[in-house]
Amino acid sequence: MDTAPDWDLYRSFLAIAREGSLSAAARRLKLAQPTLGRHLDRLEASLGVALFTRGQRGLVLTEAGQAVLPHARAMEAAAGALWRGVSATSGALSGTLRLSASDIVGCEVLPPLLAGFREAHPGVVLELDTSNRLSDLLAGEADLAVRMTRPTQETLLAVRVGTVSIGLYAHQDYVRRHGLPDTSAALDDHASVGFDRSDHSLSNLRGVTVPLERDRFAFRADNDLAQLAAVRAGLGIGGVQDAIAERDPALVPVLADQVHFELDMWLAMHESLRGVARAKALFDYLAAGLRAYCQIR
Repeated sequence: MDTAPDWDLYRSFLAIAREGSLSAAARRLKLAQPTLGRHLDRLEASLGVALFTRGQRGLVLTEAGQAVLPHARAMEAAAGALWRGVSATSGALSGTLRLSASDIVGCEVLPPLLAGFREAHPGVVLELDTSNRLSDLLAGEADLAVRMTRPTQETLLAVRVGTVSIGLYAHQDYVRRHGLPDTSAALDDHASVGFDRSDHSLSNLRGVTVPLERDRFAFRADNDLAQLAAVRAGLGIGGVQDAIAERDPALVPVLADQVHFELDMWLAMHESLRGVARAKALFDYLAAGLRAYCQIR
């Protein structure tokens, strides 16, 4: 390989890996499909390996493609961090900030706070990455992150903003059809909502006094938003953050005096952003807003 492939080829590679086909990746990047095909051909020729094979469901990464994938993602994160870093001078409240949060926090908790921040600072462009995978702030995958576990990476500025309280809830339609359990043991006689294949969030919960085992759940999903939607649809009893449930009068508390969970909430950003006005402004704004959110019981 005489020269390294340029970033555009890796960007196309990432889009194909995510979408599973040339046509879908071309739509994602707003490129012609033949152009994307040429990008893949050039990248494979430069690297001297095949990156995809064609399977029943589209293009599938080869072993070599799997090896290239994390490096391409790192390049993407670094390119995004570079763009955000130069999008405004460090003293100006303008430019771009990327924020990472879990699905439930990103969709149910942060939008009202971010709306208030944007109203106060319209020159700042916000990007929100919602995923239960922890973003790597040191690698530039995001500028700030809201996490439900204590950040452990060095050189991060992290503050614990409070404790999120979680209770059991059911939709009033479910209660009308099935009633409410009067003891935690009676939960076995009701449909419950919980995780499917991943119990990652359980390790951070405190105050668990009822069995939280996969086989006990009548509806299973690893996406917290899907679980919340199931509770709201009357599929069964499930855990909901109290501050979220408070906004929905159709959600009825279940065993509020017997079952209650707690989860710490943290806000983090890279220490190097401490002197960047827009980053510090968002950090301080979110810290205050999330502290108030955590006080809701």
